[in-house]
Amino acid sequence: MGKKEDKKEQTEALRSQLLKETKNAYHRFGAEVREAAQVFAEGYKTFLDASKTEREAVVMTVLTAKDHGFTEYDPSKEYKAGDRVYFNNHGKSVVLAVFGKNGCKNGVRIAAAHIDSPRLDLKPSPLYESNETAMFKTHYYGGIRKYQWVTRPLAMHGVVAKKDGSVVEVRIGEDPEDPVFCISDLLPHLAQEQSQKTLAAAFTGEDLNITVGAEPVEDPDAREGFKLRAMQLFNEKYGITEDDLLSAEIEFVPAGKSRDIGLDRSLIGGYGHDDRVCAYPALQAILAVPEPEDTIVTVLTDKEEIGSEGNTGLVAHYLEDFIADLAEAEGLKARHVLAKSTCLSADVTAAFDPNYPSAFEAANACYVNHGVGVCKYTGARGKGGASDANAEFVAKVRRILDDANVQWQMGELGRVDLGGGGTVAKLVAALGVDVLDIGVPVLSMHSPFEMIAKMDLYMAFLGFKAFFEA
Repeated sequence: MGKKEDKKEQTEALRSQLLKETKNAYHRFGAEVREAAQVFAEGYKTFLDASKTEREAVVMTVLTAKDHGFTEYDPSKEYKAGDRVYFNNHGKSVVLAVFGKNGCKNGVRIAAAHIDSPRLDLKPSPLYESNETAMFKTHYYGGIRKYQWVTRPLAMHGVVAKKDGSVVEVRIGEDPEDPVFCISDLLPHLAQEQSQKTLAAAFTGEDLNITVGAEPVEDPDAREGFKLRAMQLFNEKYGITEDDLLSAEIEFVPAGKSRDIGLDRSLIGGYGHDDRVCAYPALQAILAVPEPEDTIVTVLTDKEEIGSEGNTGLVAHYLEDFIADLAEAEGLKARHVLAKSTCLSADVTAAFDPNYPSAFEAANACYVNHGVGVCKYTGARGKGGASDANAEFVAKVRRILDDANVQWQMGELGRVDLGGGGTVAKLVAALGVDVLDIGVPVLSMHSPFEMIAKMDLYMAFLGFKAFFEA
């Protein structure tokens, strides 16, 4: 071998030793892992399609947990290592725990994801009639690009709470025989003025009015006959009146099921990947660990998209109180347990989009099929509102993922001074817990039809499981 070849070999050895390697997961893993990712994705699609609201996600989670030996948590009961419990918080968030051999004395390990997603909510008095059409007024929830929600099939999901204490579940638009709903838009022939506006001005919140029906009651002299006919049909199906809508939680979401994307079926398109694509692997990870060393916790929380507010968001103290109960049962102080605890904030990150490369800084972006994405800090611009993990905990998570042969990458949410965002991480960190954001990269985030890679989804599961088992 000549000097030139020797030099090249030495350079490659030095590169391998000192520089970070970036590799597509399909170049790293063989058929066994690829098949496992495909199988895992099928279970996820079932969960995603059945969990289009936070209430539905809690129902699915509790049913799945019970099938895996979880029972409802009772603070007065004594538990032993391997026992599995859940706490249902008002039907909109849920905490699961598996008791460890060491209990809580070394802290607990937490995976925290959210199960709410951007959507359109009905206003308290939503039903009206305009130009012989019955319509619903909506108030959007979370950060949406409004134009993406027009001229697409929508389904109605939610509950109506009546004064007699009964609660009626509403679901229209998912069964193939169901009607769907829609928001209309101008035809291009008449949209010259609209086209001159910015997207924000062309599509406003008050424009997101949903077509409910165009058939009146039979009496041609009836006042508000189109509105009355729509309410009549609603009453026949669910036994509710317009007054009952004052105490309803009705959400409009994209109708239809998630679908495989691409000739190779390597991607999944659907509504609600943010953040159920992290909630599902966090759930499956805790189901897969029978008897951990330290107690492990998965929390699937509500209201993250609007600041984690209310008694079902992590601004409330239900997670802290749950861990306090675990600590007190072992004669420990909650603050001491929390100070030793660690958490993976299981939330999505932005995937580099080849259609819009200028929105990203390529060297610090997450890529589809490069594994689960790690974000050391969140926030916007000068890290405003961020949770910024300490270096020691980042190093610990690196070791855990590498030791478990989990494909991972690190990136930011877009270019500095352009993007940014937040997760529940800062709320968990406020409890004294070491926390790091880790989640699946998403294309078209917050749209009605987001895209994720199956391999990244599977790596998220393996990562959360490794964290629980380390």
